Amino acid sequence: MRQVYPLLIGGGSVETDDPMEVINPYDGSVIARVCRAGYETTTMAVEGADKARSAIASLPSYRKAQILNEISERISQRREELARLITLECGKPIRDSRVEVERAVLTFKIASEEATRIGGEVIPLDRNPASEGRWGMTRRFPVGTVFGITPFNFPLNLVAHKIAPAIASGNPIILKPASKTPITAIVLGEIIMEAGLPEGGLSVIPCQARIAERVIQDERIKILSFTGSASTGWRLKSLANEKRVILELGGNAGVIIDRDCDLEYAVQRCVIGSFSYSGQICISVQRIYIHEGVYNRFIDSFIERTKALRMGNPLDESTEVGPMIDEENLRRVDEWVREAV
Repeated sequence: MRQVYPLLIGGGSVETDDPMEVINPYDGSVIARVCRAGYETTTMAVEGADKARSAIASLPSYRKAQILNEISERISQRREELARLITLECGKPIRDSRVEVERAVLTFKIASEEATRIGGEVIPLDRNPASEGRWGMTRRFPVGTVFGITPFNFPLNLVAHKIAPAIASGNPIILKPASKTPITAIVLGEIIMEAGLPEGGLSVIPCQARIAERVIQDERIKILSFTGSASTGWRLKSLANEKRVILELGGNAGVIIDRDCDLEYAVQRCVIGSFSYSGQICISVQRIYIHEGVYNRFIDSFIERTKALRMGNPLDESTEVGPMIDEENLRRVDEWVREAV
């Protein structure tokens, strides 16, 4: 593992004089330092993407599919390295990090297949005599440079969810990873460029929020894709003017336990859904509605299984629950628990 990770600007490494420390949430140690982008370097990323628009858009479907498939294979070849990096950065138990890597492998694989299926539609227009023998044809065209912003909880696969579709649809992308987990995104970016994506097709720019907001407002950015909290997402949308915006915001997942269900299976799934990655997942279980006929049995079994969860070092193969991402979030959850009690 390197001591300092540079930015990825248009496929090339760029160092800045504004490094930030990436902290292991389990023991508070410094994993590495990552260069942080400022106004000048983000402008370089936007200019590079804008210049590359035509080249990326004109990539034939088979070539985009080849690149995406190569990325998928390279991630698979480095699965253990990437899983360990995820665990060090975000405190996710190593077993869960391996699952995330496999999800990323699949994400790029699916994108490679979709790259060859982006077509259009042929529509018959002969609904009246004047249009007899006429047909309408639609085609899909790349929209332009994408600016993607991702959260800390899936530092590989949610980054893949931004980058893979952008490549498949022929659009350059600039990615701002979460400040807590930027290294995984940078390493993935290097893998992508090694797989043959043309220069300018991807930049990975860890930066402060005010820098990201300036990028969003640049007229050369055509689409904003954000995954994170609702409050931040709606605020960024307000800055995007008339750009296209895709928001994937927080969830509020509920579960219904009926009296005729397989109770032990339901308990098992609810415990996993509640406490996987310490609940730091947008689809984690947040409410459980239980039929009165099985309420006591469910609660007793749920508590028993919860108490049996193994906490500890996320690099330990037996650990099921690791740390929260930082002390601020730990205090926030502690307050919620006290309020509930």
